[in-house]
Amino acid sequence: MSYQFITSAKLPTRHGEFDIHIFENDEGQEHVMLTVGLPVVDQTDIAGSIPSTHSLSNQQDNALSERPIPLIRIHSECLTGDAFSSLKCDCGPQLNTAMQAIQETGCGAILYLRQEGRGIGLTNKIRAYALQDQGHDTLDANLMLGLPADARIYDMCGPMLAYVGVDAVRLITNNPSKVAYLNEHGIDVVERVPLVVGVNDMNAEYLATKRDRMGHLLDTDFNTALHLNK
Repeated sequence: MSYQFITSAKLPTRHGEFDIHIFENDEGQEHVMLTVGLPVVDQTDIAGSIPSTHSLSNQQDNALSERPIPLIRIHSECLTGDAFSSLKCDCGPQLNTAMQAIQETGCGAILYLRQEGRGIGLTNKIRAYALQDQGHDTLDANLMLGLPADARIYDMCGPMLAYVGVDAVRLITNNPSKVAYLNEHGIDVVERVPLVVGVNDMNAEYLATKRDRMGHLLDTDFNTALHLNK
């Protein structure tokens, strides 16, 4: 699957101003990257792997070597959490906290991936919610629908990060699968930055399932500090 840069613009938000970049794959699926302090390196060809320093101009190479390791959040679309402030998950608070942290750091990106409901789509996600209303956890609800526990992919991340010359990151995540994927595909995760926000009585069991059954790195009492300014 290849990914093509489509367009970009300035995006003022309540957290500060981002550059918003739109990418599209062969099937017409769109993905979004919000950046701060990450100038574009290559606007013509992002289908391949991250460009080596040999493919960059001396000026670009010097700029990349002098900037700090960017703070990166890979965030899969969650309409209910991101737009409707659902309390069933922690997605909305995670997105907003990451946006604020990247603004404060001055160098980073949000990779907003259009794979709703851990990749099963909005309709199936709401079907899974109905099963959760009956007492099933988030993992079993997917399986009862004949769907994978997590259908997300991350093959778009490399080309998107290559577009701004990123081959090493401080990754905001509790999910070790994201760390492993980036490391296996040539992006050095120099630090995993925990992100535990938005915990409430409505999503505590959901988070416990992600910790106990899906391998997410969360403390037993969900009191892990958010370390974003090391």
